This record gives sequence, structure tokens and C-alpha cells, in this order.
Amino acid sequence: MTHRSTHPVTVRRIYDSPTPEDGRRVLVDRVWPRGLRKEDAHLDEWLRDVAPSTELRQWYGHDPSRRAEFRARYLTELRAPDRARALDHLRELAASGPLTLLTATRDVEYSQAAVLVECVKKKRHG
Repeated sequence: MTHRSTHPVTVRRIYDSPTPEDGRRVLVDRVWPRGLRKEDAHLDEWLRDVAPSTELRQWYGHDPSRRAEFRARYLTELRAPDRARALDHLRELAASGPLTLLTATRDVEYSQAAVLVECVKKKRHG
């Protein structure tokens, strides 16, 4: 089933305090954020399967000059069955209410979460 989000989908740092507008809070990093206790995370889910591969994440290193290539490689990775299922799950969550994608990345605009927002908001093709 295809879902199209009409609710807000946002990106925030997991270290930021939650707000009432966050709705469902989902961590989309592969590794647990440094220095954060699980009980302090205030998240509804940790969806590791939607995160980029360790190899891609390490190659990218959040270097803005590599963002376009990272985005292209990551979109390819998101076609893998386990990642596609995880992305569909995010779309289902977004269809039911506000969704906040959480990442430990310092510059969220250069994170995989920013790419995921585009994907969640876009209708799935094929």
C-alpha cells in the first residue's frame, strides 16, 4: 500500500529536547548516539534498517562536497528490500500523524535524515 504524508515530517537532533509538535519520534541512525542514555532519548522507535550502510556513512563523513554523491548512493541503498520495508514503515507513520526523524548528526541538513524526509514525503513508485 502506498502512503502519502499530509502531516509534517521534520528532522531534529536526538540531543534536542522533545516538543509537543514532534509527534512520533524515530531515530534513523545505525549506531546509538554517543553520550545519550536510552531512557533519556524520548523516542518511539529506533529504525536502524533505514540508515545508510556503515561503508557509505564512513565514506561520506558529512562532507558537504560529497552530499550529492552521498544522496545518490543512499537512494540506491534504500531500494534494498530491508531498507525499502523500513522506508515504507516511515511513510505509514507519517500518514498517521506528525513524524520527527532523529539523528545525532550535528548538521541535520547534511544527514541521511534530510534525504529520508524527501523520500517519506514522496509517493513510492514501482
